This record gives sequence, structure tokens and C-alpha cells, in this order.
Amino acid sequence: MTHIEEGTILWTPTEERKRVSNIYAYMNWLKEEREKDFSSYQDLWKWSVHDIEGFWASIWDYFNVTSGHPYETILTTHRMPGAKWFPEATINYTEHIFRDRDWNQPAIIHASETRATEEITWGQLYNQTAAVQHTLLKLGVSKGDRVVAYVSNIYEAVSTFLAVAGIGAIWSSASPDFGTQSIIDRFKQIEPKVMVTVDGYSYGGKAFDRLNVIERIQSELPTLEATIAIPFLNEDADFSRLKQPIYWNDIMDAPQDHQLYYNRIPFNDPLWVLFSSGTTGKPKPIVHSQGGILLEHLKALTFHADLGPDDRFFWFTTTGWMMWNYLVSGLLTGSTIILYDGNPGYPDLKELWSFAEETNMTVFGTSASYITACMKDETLNPSTEFDLTHLKNISSTGSPLPPEGFQWCYDNVKEDLWIASASGGTDVCTAFILGVPTLPVYAGELQCRGLGASIESFNEEGQPLIEDVGELVLTEPFPSMPIYFWNDQDGSRMHDSYFDMYPEVWRHGDYLKITDRATCVIYGRSDATINRGGIRIGTSEIYRAVDQVTGIADSLIVDIPQEDDSAVLLFVQMKPGQALTDDVKTSLVTQIRTQCSPRHTPTAIYEVPELPVTLNGKKLEVPIKKILMGQSADKVVNVGSLKNPEALSFFIDFAHNALQKTETQQ
Repeated sequence: MTHIEEGTILWTPTEERKRVSNIYAYMNWLKEEREKDFSSYQDLWKWSVHDIEGFWASIWDYFNVTSGHPYETILTTHRMPGAKWFPEATINYTEHIFRDRDWNQPAIIHASETRATEEITWGQLYNQTAAVQHTLLKLGVSKGDRVVAYVSNIYEAVSTFLAVAGIGAIWSSASPDFGTQSIIDRFKQIEPKVMVTVDGYSYGGKAFDRLNVIERIQSELPTLEATIAIPFLNEDADFSRLKQPIYWNDIMDAPQDHQLYYNRIPFNDPLWVLFSSGTTGKPKPIVHSQGGILLEHLKALTFHADLGPDDRFFWFTTTGWMMWNYLVSGLLTGSTIILYDGNPGYPDLKELWSFAEETNMTVFGTSASYITACMKDETLNPSTEFDLTHLKNISSTGSPLPPEGFQWCYDNVKEDLWIASASGGTDVCTAFILGVPTLPVYAGELQCRGLGASIESFNEEGQPLIEDVGELVLTEPFPSMPIYFWNDQDGSRMHDSYFDMYPEVWRHGDYLKITDRATCVIYGRSDATINRGGIRIGTSEIYRAVDQVTGIADSLIVDIPQEDDSAVLLFVQMKPGQALTDDVKTSLVTQIRTQCSPRHTPTAIYEVPELPVTLNGKKLEVPIKKILMGQSADKVVNVGSLKNPEALSFFIDFAHNALQKTETQQ
């Protein structure tokens, strides 16, 4: 793997590329309609965060937001938490999805390991959504009721969500690969009325029947009254053991003459409940508003993803990750969204690149870990194997994309490519540091802070930093911040999650550097930082250095505080057929010493058979650190949130043996 300096310029948009961008059109509109003339993106951003009322009012007008009642107030207060947006307005998210569409054009392209690629037109999507909504209304679902979904990433999930949002009911979804207790911990908190479910799923060529699991989950949901049953694994699946099952095909086979009902609800009423990963306890039920999500996703997907009706927008995700919600909102722009359900590496890593060719994908959204896996596959070169003529953008999130990941895309996918690494989270259901097609791409750097997102990097005293690493904060309200956590009556849980360090300032929990040119670099979670002798470094920098060493499949590093300083332990998973030899250890130390600093070389290096990750593929840095510091695994890890819970056993045994050794020495 070729090393590349962070900040190396890799791509510059042509003047024509800038002129055809959506953000260029918006800037021209601001000049004509608002008499605001900005010469650069940075000037536009500064205005958007210094006059946030004026900016978000312009977003409302630019996108011609439909409201049943006009707004009188844009923002009630700048104090956080407690700020409310457009409080007098009444809107409906689903209504904006179906505005001014060509009913014959594709709205969704979908495929899975067991389903061939097919298209759903806008007309079909409307009819399906209306049919599901009619069923929900007959079941008595009304504004504020909860509908939960235990579904794969399939078009039926999209139709059902849009039907729920049209009513003004509240949606929450999870992927069927979630563990039984993990689902109970999520759905039981919000007391659902209806569940939407598949019978099972396929992953990596293996079938997983989940009907017994679903029956157990439903037994723990006393408020549940009915089930919408979607045969996915088996066409003849028997859902009769579930609560009042209504089969998807029966819903679709009924007369299709229903009109969609758009219940225009108050701007700040709930759209959905998203759950945090829940690695350290019960998942946090994060509630977002219909209006806040509508405005933020219109802005982010139109200007920062540059989506329009000619685009085909893909993100590899499951229904248990906020990127599914973000992907579905691509429909707001008139784009065709692309769904894929299954293992992205099955039968090999070529699968998604072949899918990109087949679907004429224009935006390829994925995780940084997927790109890193592609980098390590020396047999993979999408540019020579697939026709990616239509591809204009690769976006990544989930973890920091190292500079080498950027370079790999230009070397192996396409030379003329806009790469947009993004950072945000479930907490706001968006990316607020992301890309824009009018700016250059620098290796390892996120192009810009998003419009309307008053992002700063703070030191411990709450002072802003430039060209130095600090806490990522939002200093002004943002429309898609949670309106509350479910069952958090006094707001204490939400306050402690975001506002405990800096009064009235949102602390996100990531380490951020803002450069002199206003680009950004994310260095990982701030509570997982490596601190040696008072000098801190983000884990992403360590992983980048480790990835340069031949034979390493993955790694995890933790910093264990001790009396004098700390012990930095590096755990590596080797590629098949490779071993952690003394030479490999020497190479690892050398890479970290030269690319990071001598101070942050590991105290010890250990080989592990597998690293535990969440269902969304994130490493368990903080929980593993707590286990190694002697805390009980049961208290710091929600096993149901893990993709491979058996991988925890190594660290539990490691901590136990280390404790015994210490007691023996004493």
C-alpha cells in the first residue's frame, strides 16, 4: 500500500462541473432573490452559521416547503437544548417525497443475494405506499402511534415507512441480523402498535430463518396488535404464530385505488426513533422531528451530495443504521435510490462494483471499512473490470477514511471522481462535515463543514482551535438535533449525552481538526483517544499506520491508564495464512513511530482471532478498554448489538488472566 501525505490535492473540479452543481444554482438564487453575493463556499458557510435564521428560511423558500399553516417564528431560542424550529408550521415528510414526480421513471432499484435487480417506478411506489397506509389506517394506526420494522433493506420497507410518515405515526426499524434481546431492548421502550417483519434473510450465501426469534420478540411487546408479514427468505413462509398477521401480497392484491393521506403535523412532532448502537447499555431512543429531518435532508442531499432527478443514489446499509434513513431521503431530490441487501463481500468484493455497473450508479455510498477492505484485496481493480462511466461520486462514512483510501479510489476506480468523506451520526441522522462538488479533494480530509452547521473544534477550556485537534462541537442549534429521547421526561439523559462538557454547546464525541483551508480531519472518538504523557492522538492515525503493514487484516488499539502514564495495547487480526511474527511486530512499531510519534508506540502487541464489531461494523474501542480495566463485560457491552459476540471471549479471558497475574505479583 502506497503511503500518501495527508492534505495532498487529488482532484479539482472543472469550471463546468462547478456551474452544473446544485449549490451553484442555490448561490445564484441567493444573489437574485436575497441580494446575497458569495464569492466562495467558505463565505456562504459563514453566513449560514452567523445568520442561521436567515439561512434556514432561505432553505424553506428555495425548496418551496409545503405547509398547512405558515410559520411565524424560525427559531425560538439559540440556547441548547430547548431550541425549536418553525413552531407554528405544519408539514408532512411523505408529501414532499411524491411532489412533482414522473410516475413512469424509476424511484427505487433493488436487489439482494436472493432477488434479481428490479426497478420500482414512482407510480408503483405511490400505489404500494397508499395500499400499506390504507391497511395501517384500518388497523387504527394514527398520529403518534409507533410502527416498528424488523426488515431487510428491501423496497417494501421504504413503502411502509412512507405510509407511516404520511399518517404522522412514528417509525423505527432494525435489521433482522440484530440479536433477540437487542431488538427487545429497542422496541419495548417505545411500545409499538404494529410490527412489520420479514421471515428471515440471506447473508453470505447462508439462509437465516427468524420466525422463532420474531415470535419471542413479540411476546415481549404487550402493546403490539398486528403484524405486516413480508415473505422474503421463503415465499411460502408461515407467519400464523405472530400477532394478527397480514400478508404483504394480500395488501398488494387488494384494489389499488387508494389515495395517499398526508397528515400535516406540527414541524417539531416525531418522524422516527433511531437507536444508538447500544454497545455500553440499553440503546438510546433518539427522536427526530418530521420538519427538522425534511429541511436538513433536502439541504444535505441536494447541495452536499449534489443529487437530482438524473441521479442514481446508492449507500450500502441496513435498516438498522441511520444511513438507511438518509438513503431513503434521497427520494426527496427526485433521485432514484438503490437498495442492496446482503453481504457486500459475497461472493467477493467485486459484487458491489458489478452492481454499480449494472445499475448505472452515479453516487456510491459506503463505509470507510469497505474501501479499506478493497484496498487490501490486491486482485481488485474496478476501473479495468467494470464500466463505471456514470459514477461521479464516492462517499464514505462510519469511520475516518485514511489518505491511502482516497488515493486507491483514484488509482483503481476512476481518475475523474469526486470523493466525499463524511462525518455525522445517528444523533443528528445526517452528516454535518461532508463534501461539496465545487471544492478540491485533499487526501484524508473532509471537504467542508455543512451549511447551517456551526461546527468548531474546542479545547478543554471551550476555546476554538485551528490546525489543532479538539472536541467536535456545534455552537448553534441544528434542525435535525433530537427533539428528545423517548421516556427521558426531564431531559437529563439527552443533556448528559451532549451538553455536559460545554454549557449550551453540543459536544459530539469525536476529535476534530479544522485546517487553515477550512477542511476537516476526524481522528476518531474522543473517549478512545491515546494519551501518552499528556500528548493525545486519535486512534484513526494509529490504524492508518498499521494498515501499511503487510498481512494485517484489522486492528484495535486501547490506552489503559496507569499510575505513571499508560499502557497502550495493540491487538491485530492477521490475514488468513499470515502470523504475527517478531518481524511483523517490528514493522508495526516502526510504522507507528515514523507516521505517528515515538511516544505512541504500543507497549505490547497481541494477535487476536477476530475483533468484535457492532452490527454496523464499528470497532468496540471504549467497551474493550473498560473490560481491560477490569469492568464486567455484561455491564459495558450489549451483546445483542454485536455482529460477532464470540469475539469478545478473547478480551474477557485476557483481562481475567491479567488480573490474576497482578494478584499473584502482589
